[in-house]
Amino acid sequence: MAHPEKAFRVLLRVETHPGMAADFERTWLEIGTAVTSDPANLGQWLMRSTEEEHIYHIISDWTDEPGFRTFEHSEQHVKHRERLHPFRSGGSMATMQVVYHLPQAEAAKA
Repeated sequence: MAHPEKAFRVLLRVETHPGMAADFERTWLEIGTAVTSDPANLGQWLMRSTEEEHIYHIISDWTDEPGFRTFEHSEQHVKHRERLHPFRSGGSMATMQVVYHLPQAEAAKA
């Protein structure tokens, strides 16, 4: 597993059609294991905005950018996007390199 400071992170902003949140969430969960089973994937999170209605954020961490790009251009990923497309009205993607990771301090865990 890649060290957290070396992870390549992808942040998606997803705008869903009104009334389609439950379908979007269910479909995302159904296809999620196909993403996390990719050897380059380190995990992913789906988050619903508490400030903007119909907005979700997806974070996924990857061992490196080439590993992510290989998955991004795979036939499997195209099929995933096709399944999610009916629920989406827009969105954007940002990519970044994790520079530092500060885990929770041991004293805070006690």
